[in-house]
Amino acid sequence: MSSRKIVVTGMGMLSAIGKNVEENFNALTQSKSGIGEIEFLDTLHRKDFPGGEIKWSNVELADFLDLPKIHYFTRAALLGAYAAKQALQQANLTTDFKQVGFINGTSVGGMDTTEKLYSKFKNKSENFPFIKAQHPGFTTNEIANYLGINGTVSTISTACSSGANAMMMGARLLKQNRLKQVVVGATDCLSKFTLNGFHSLRILSSELCKPFDEYRNGLNLGEAAAYLVIETEEEAQRRGQPILAYLEGYANANDAYHQTASSATGEGSFLAMQNALQEAELLPKQIDYINAHGTATPNNDLSEGIAIQRLFDKIPPISSTKAFTGHTLAAAGAIEAVYSILGLQHQCVFPNLNFKEQMADLKFSPQTTFKEQKVEYVLSNSFGFGGNCSSLIFSKA
Repeated sequence: MSSRKIVVTGMGMLSAIGKNVEENFNALTQSKSGIGEIEFLDTLHRKDFPGGEIKWSNVELADFLDLPKIHYFTRAALLGAYAAKQALQQANLTTDFKQVGFINGTSVGGMDTTEKLYSKFKNKSENFPFIKAQHPGFTTNEIANYLGINGTVSTISTACSSGANAMMMGARLLKQNRLKQVVVGATDCLSKFTLNGFHSLRILSSELCKPFDEYRNGLNLGEAAAYLVIETEEEAQRRGQPILAYLEGYANANDAYHQTASSATGEGSFLAMQNALQEAELLPKQIDYINAHGTATPNNDLSEGIAIQRLFDKIPPISSTKAFTGHTLAAAGAIEAVYSILGLQHQCVFPNLNFKEQMADLKFSPQTTFKEQKVEYVLSNSFGFGGNCSSLIFSKA
């Protein structure tokens, strides 16, 4: 496999705190959370659980994308197409996609639509095409067709590590010289399936989530989409395209402990971080900021925290940005990759909102205010159900 460096040349996103990268950055610097009462999702729990909802209707999103009146885009596909288009524009890739791939992560896929229509499929033939939307690949194909990418197109659905794993797969395709550029990232929208599912696990909070706080009591769900254009350093230089950041290292590991819970020792997350550092040929002390998975659930924050303490003798500034956006499931690894790169570009660390008291079982507290500092390397963690743990390391351009 090639040792050529992988670089980021385009980014696009939208979340509960902004409809593009700039708006997201401004909200992060101002400690402005996007978590509040859910409006668009038709759920009995609207008043019970706050969420990071994007305050655009599907009709508005379709208008922004200039879609025909009759289309088969689910909400996740609408969000994804909007964000991916931004990334391609920044990377100056607008016409020739023959050697451009698309690797998309999603958990929800189109189930937000199929759960609305399941009782009506028999009676209305116009709903038949949406039956296929339940499969995550349907969402990927809709976005790829909208962008005009029809070569290497693939879907990754590994729960909350999907976006990070999409980036890893894209990097490997580039190192194997199979593509010139790859659009990598993920999209997920709020749905009754995920809201009710997390509620059944008793890990949703009726309050604003508190990552790494001793009295954390669960997560807030969110929705988002984020995509990055990656290519080799040589290809970016050949095109004269500015480099936003380098993807120095990445790794995936699995602690194989439980279907939903992380192991008490954080074995999977420890191995993911350790192997990413080895891939990047870095020592733990060289990491300047950790964008943690930090879901604010009792199990995750303790497991991740223990893994970090196992690996780092001196723990760098660390924060979870999920108190801004909610836990966006598959999209989490992608939006937090963008946030990590913003930290490098602006030489800063983002705050961990709502934190009050250090966890009794950990030796560190997260960064609670926006801070300007020297940042050369950022570690971004994304850990999914079943112990599917992924870590990415980015460096300055």
